[in-house]
Amino acid sequence: MDVFAFLNLNELALGLSNLPMFPYFDMAHYIISVMSLREQPGVSLSACRSTGALAVSQRSPFACWFSSMLYCFGGAVLSALMMAEAPVAPLSNTTNLLLASLMWYLVFYCPLDLVYSLASIWPLRLILTSMKEVTRTWKILGGVTQAGRKYSDGLFVMIAVGWAKGAGGGLISNFEQLVRGVWKPETNELLKMSYPTKVTLLGSVLFSLQQCRFFPIQTHHLMLIYTLFIVTNKMRMMLTSGSSSYPFSELESVLYKTLFVRPLTFSPLNDSTQGSDQTSCTSPKKNGSISDRKSPDTDQRNPEEAKKKD
Repeated sequence: MDVFAFLNLNELALGLSNLPMFPYFDMAHYIISVMSLREQPGVSLSACRSTGALAVSQRSPFACWFSSMLYCFGGAVLSALMMAEAPVAPLSNTTNLLLASLMWYLVFYCPLDLVYSLASIWPLRLILTSMKEVTRTWKILGGVTQAGRKYSDGLFVMIAVGWAKGAGGGLISNFEQLVRGVWKPETNELLKMSYPTKVTLLGSVLFSLQQCRFFPIQTHHLMLIYTLFIVTNKMRMMLTSGSSSYPFSELESVLYKTLFVRPLTFSPLNDSTQGSDQTSCTSPKKNGSISDRKSPDTDQRNPEEAKKKD
């Protein structure tokens, strides 16, 4: 783009696109992911049993480790399933798996809880979260290009795989909760999308359109724009007392009310004719005579038998 050349941002965009994620950015991703798991509230099943991550870490370290790996590699596992590949393929990288396991152990079991306490310091957590958001761009682009190699014209497949790889940890959260003994189907990410899921879907759409040549921009330029957007917006959310507002909430609300809200006047449940018919069929007679309330046996009795009984 001419704007990037005018602002001398080409070198910055190229440098960002060639930035290696291992080990520092991946380490930040693992630390923040495991900390998010540790801060999950859970459910109290009894007086001495809870499904919170801390309680599970003391009761079953293996279940805690498995949940942590789903948080760290959930996107890669879900995208592998969608591409008909082995779901354990993302775990074949022994170095990344050992690094993630080390971060899990330090966050949960470090003496004096030193690692979690240091990572919870606000300036350091802000830096680690920003580094984690940078990895989101690489994951989305990796999923889109992976699907593009197999389905060159499959725009929606590219969007779905990029979305899954970038936000898979949230999309499979119900399965991760089952590992800890929690079943909350109402927390399905598709029913109520969180901010990471929404912003990842937006990025997957942009990168898919760019890869299909519908979006006239180079890949490294789009990577710079999207990375700056998600990092600055995440920092804004953390600086404003943990606000989880989506930057396009107003536009989303307008589109929803315009396209997907059904007027109540056209709802079949409010049809006055059907309501009156049902009322007339089910309402009892209020002014019925005494003879109407008699049983058919008394109406058909023989008068002589009635005298004998009297």
